[in-house]
Amino acid sequence: MVELKNNFKDLIELRAWKQLRQQLMELDPVDVAEIIEDLSDEDDVVIFRLLSREQAKITFQNLTYEKQEQIIEELAQNVNKLSNLLNDLDPDDRTAFFEELPGQVSQRLIQLLTPEERIVATKLLGYPVDSIGRLMTPEYIAVRADFTVAQTLEHIRKFGHDSETLSVIYVIGNNWELIDDIRIREILLAELETPISEIMDNRVVSLNAYEDQETAIRIFQDHDRVVLPVIDTDGVLLGIVTIDDVMDVVEEETTEDFHKFGSFQDAIINPAKAKIPLLYSKRIFWLTVLVFMNVFSGAAIAHFETTISSAVSLLFFLPLLIGSGGNAGAQSATLMIRSLAIGDVLIKDWLRLLGKEFLVALLLGLTMALGVSLIASFRAPEIIAVVAATMVLTVICGSIIGMLLPFLFTKLKLDPATASAPLITSIADITGVVIYFSIASWYLGL
Repeated sequence: MVELKNNFKDLIELRAWKQLRQQLMELDPVDVAEIIEDLSDEDDVVIFRLLSREQAKITFQNLTYEKQEQIIEELAQNVNKLSNLLNDLDPDDRTAFFEELPGQVSQRLIQLLTPEERIVATKLLGYPVDSIGRLMTPEYIAVRADFTVAQTLEHIRKFGHDSETLSVIYVIGNNWELIDDIRIREILLAELETPISEIMDNRVVSLNAYEDQETAIRIFQDHDRVVLPVIDTDGVLLGIVTIDDVMDVVEEETTEDFHKFGSFQDAIINPAKAKIPLLYSKRIFWLTVLVFMNVFSGAAIAHFETTISSAVSLLFFLPLLIGSGGNAGAQSATLMIRSLAIGDVLIKDWLRLLGKEFLVALLLGLTMALGVSLIASFRAPEIIAVVAATMVLTVICGSIIGMLLPFLFTKLKLDPATASAPLITSIADITGVVIYFSIASWYLGL
C-alpha cells in the first residue's frame, strides 16, 4: 500500500491524470479510502475528484469524519462535484455526516441536494417525530445586514428561483445566525442605496426545530404570519415553515381527533381500500365497551319499573331527554378538546371554565325545557314539570361531563380526544335515566 501511495504522489506531480484515473478504477473503494487517509490535504482531494461517482460514494463512506469534513471543505469550491457527492450518498450515511457538522454547515450542504433528497435528509436529520424540523424547507432567501437594497434585489434575482416563498427575506450574521426578517414590500419601497440594517426592526418571530408542530400552529395564529423561520438551539437559521405546511398539520390533527372522538382510535384509514377484518378490528373494542356501559342504563330503567308502569307516557320523552344530555356533552367536549389542542385553554383553567360552562348549560337547558314543555302540553300535560326539570338537569350534567373529561384525560397524560362522543353519550345516558325517573318518582309520589 505504501508503494501504491508513493506511485500516486508521483503521478500527481507529473499531472498524469489519465493514468492516475485508470489506476484508481482498478482499486477497491475501501483501499482508496485507506490511501486518501494517509495523503496530504492537497493530494487527497485530487484523488477524490478523479473517482467515478459510484467510487466516490463508497470511498467517502469509509473515510473518518475528520477526513470527510476536510474533503467537503475542499470540494466546496466545486459545487457540482460536491452536489453530486451529497446526492449520491446513502441517506443514512449522509444523515450521520450531517449530524456531526455545525448547524450552519449542514444548512449550506442541504441546499445542494435535489428536492427529493432534501426531503429525505431533513426527515432523517435527527429531528423528533412531529417536530417543526420535519416541516421546514431550506429553500429561502437570506442576506446580510450590510447589503444595500440594490444588492438584495440582485441576490433575489440570482437565487430566488428555487425559494419556497419571496414574501419574506431573512437577515443573517456571519455564522448564519438569524438576526431579523423583512417583508419584501419594505425592500421594494426603499431606496436602492439604503442598507438593509436601516430597514430592520429586530422583532423577528421564529420557531425552534425541536419544538412540537402544535407550537407552530399556535405561533402562526398568534402572530398572523404566512411564513416563519426555523432555528436551532444556537439561533442558526435552518429553514422556513410556510402556512400551507402548518395547515396540513392542522388538517391531520383535526382528522386524527375526529376519528378518536368518534371512538376510531388509530383508525385513520381509507374505508374504500381497507379490508373488512381491519375495519372490524378498529371499531369493535369501543363498541363492546359501550355495550356493557349501556347495561347500566337498562339496569336503571328496570329499577324504576313501578314508576314507568304508573305513567307509561314517561317512555315517550326518554330518548329525547337523554339524547339532549349526550348532545350537549359532545358539544362541550368538542370545544374543550380543540381549545386544549391549540393552547387557548390550559389545565389550570378548568375551575374557572366549570362555572362558565354551568351558566351556559343552565341557559341552554332552560331554553330546551321550554320546547319540550310545549310538546308535553299536547302529549302528556301531567308530566310537564318532570320533563322540563329533567331537561335542565340532563343538559347541565351532560355539558359538565363533556367539559371535564378532556381535562381529566389531559391530566392523566392521555389524548383528550379519546374522551369520545360515544363515551360521553353513554355516561350522559346513564345519568339522564337516573335523573329522569328519580324526579318522576318523587313528583308522582311513587
